[in-house]
Amino acid sequence: MRELVKIAWRNLWRNKKRTLITAASIFFAIFFAVIMRSFQLGTYGHMIKQSIEAYSGYLQVQNPDYYDDPSLDNSFICTPELMDKINQATNIKVAVPRIESFALASFGSQSKGVLISGISPELEKDLSNPFHKLVKYQFTDEAIANIEKDGKVPASIITQMKTLKGASFSSEARIELDLNLSKADSKKYIPIITAYTGVQMNYLTENDNGVLISDKLSKYLNAGMGDSIVLLGQGYQGMSAAGIFPVRGIVKIPSPELDNKLIYMTLSAANTFLSLNGRITSIAINLKDSHEMTDTQKELNNLLPEKDYVVKNWEEIIPTMKQQIEGDNKSGQIFLGIIYFIVFFGIFGTVLMMIAERMREFGMMVAIGMKQSKLALIVGIEMIFMGIIGALSGMLVSVPFILYGYYHPFRFSGNMAKIFEDMGFDPVMPMAWFDPYFFIQGLIIMVMVLLACYFPVRSIMKMNVMKAIHG
Repeated sequence: MRELVKIAWRNLWRNKKRTLITAASIFFAIFFAVIMRSFQLGTYGHMIKQSIEAYSGYLQVQNPDYYDDPSLDNSFICTPELMDKINQATNIKVAVPRIESFALASFGSQSKGVLISGISPELEKDLSNPFHKLVKYQFTDEAIANIEKDGKVPASIITQMKTLKGASFSSEARIELDLNLSKADSKKYIPIITAYTGVQMNYLTENDNGVLISDKLSKYLNAGMGDSIVLLGQGYQGMSAAGIFPVRGIVKIPSPELDNKLIYMTLSAANTFLSLNGRITSIAINLKDSHEMTDTQKELNNLLPEKDYVVKNWEEIIPTMKQQIEGDNKSGQIFLGIIYFIVFFGIFGTVLMMIAERMREFGMMVAIGMKQSKLALIVGIEMIFMGIIGALSGMLVSVPFILYGYYHPFRFSGNMAKIFEDMGFDPVMPMAWFDPYFFIQGLIIMVMVLLACYFPVRSIMKMNVMKAIHG
């Protein structure tokens, strides 16, 4: 067998062009399949992190009736003993109590239905972290006019700022991205831009009676820091809920859907506003390892009394997102299937060419005494070698691209970013880490190579030696 392997390896390099053409077709198939799949799965992971880890949590502890009827009447008392039991689970990163309800928010002549989220300001820093999302810079008409009057920023950057008029930012990095600034321009002009566009927002204290409102909601209501908004809703057991709340700050939520309707207030303020008497609607939980979500859910369900509490995962809480990801995943798999179908026939065509070129050679080898079965085995080993060369090289070349895309996600800016945000997505495309998808692509290609081996093996086994020798 060792001799057959040596012969097969030497045969590969007798015609280097043919070998490289076949290996190259496999290389590009693997490379593009891995890169495409990495982008796709990385985007799914970012969507989950953006919408799940940054707000709802991977798991939520609820009243057993809350899922079917998410009303305040199906709230529950959160005790220190309950929180201790939840934190006993091994995979819990953070667990925070929440009050969630809907209300009508009004300011001046504008009104809109909003999501009220009652939080503990300090505990929430470890989950959705609204403190980190406070708006720090705003491209107002006055700020842009002052920068233009100053004359230190180029007209091209000011023109780009005008296209983003009214935009809010929670970091300098996002300003740099949206303005498409180079590192040199960023270092030179960002300090000037932030000096004119900077705004001061306040965060909530534990017993604060104010609120934080999301950026797009503040623009719709035309309400800013220092204004007071009116909230009208229904409290616990049909109680009337009405109140006037000063706006302490504005937060830029990564999820566009939430950015249109979210209002944060403290647990104490929400409790009073909704007449809950110390009750909450859920406990949001983030995990150390999201891959063990189902096991952690089972563990918590076993720890907590079944009649009083139930633990739901994000797929149950937000089924529309799961369906959206599954649908997009299927379309991606179909596209990959088309790529593989084309590549398979490319490999098969190369095999046909190889057999036609070498038929006389095969006939001579059989004529001098080589068994046809051994010759077929040698050709099969050659094909496997070409598959391994193409697959390994494609996977290895894709590694630096995946590493770069994982640590430095591709971010859209300007108008393209607005298009993504209008569709409900954060304009970021990261790449996924080296999960099983990376190795599955190589396995698929090797299966295709083995299938392509069938024709040369069959041709050799049924070869007429005299016809082969005479061409």
